Amino acid sequence: MPKIHFIAIGGAAMHNLALALKAKGYQITGSDDEIYEPSKSLLASHGILPEEFGWFPEKITADLNAVILGMHAKADNPELIRAQELGIKIESYPSFLYEVSKHKQRIVIAGSHGKTSITSMILHVLKSLNRKFDYLVGARIEGFELMASLSDAPIIIIEGDEYLASSTDKPNFYYTNLILP
Repeated sequence: MPKIHFIAIGGAAMHNLALALKAKGYQITGSDDEIYEPSKSLLASHGILPEEFGWFPEKITADLNAVILGMHAKADNPELIRAQELGIKIESYPSFLYEVSKHKQRIVIAGSHGKTSITSMILHVLKSLNRKFDYLVGARIEGFELMASLSDAPIIIIEGDEYLASSTDKPNFYYTNLILP
């Protein structure tokens, strides 16, 4: 079972990705300096809410398969530095999501306003048609328990944005707009 640690697990996309991976059987740990609702309750209900807030380099151990770095963790984050020292694979959530979806048809909903509404409509249509699909959405959508799903589905719907993927990475659009050969 893969073991992944999330640095800044409380973010909208980060906590949803952590929950989706936990549902797939991954062993998930995480840290954050602050976690707000609804992330806090959702992480707690799935048993992955950090016991205390802050950054703890001792959580970064050689048995981790990867560290997923959230966008508000700075380059001098002590957990990030420890992962770099140990040579652990470090990815932003968009780069991780790209890797697990690069052989799927990716549909990215982007823009300044209305991304969640449009994404929600597409998810509900696909669900009503009994289509098999994966998704990642930052906001809560009625009718879906988790706001992320990763499976062997041939399609993934992603709510995209223009923010930096992490303090050490490219903007999110870089990963969602890659063209496959």
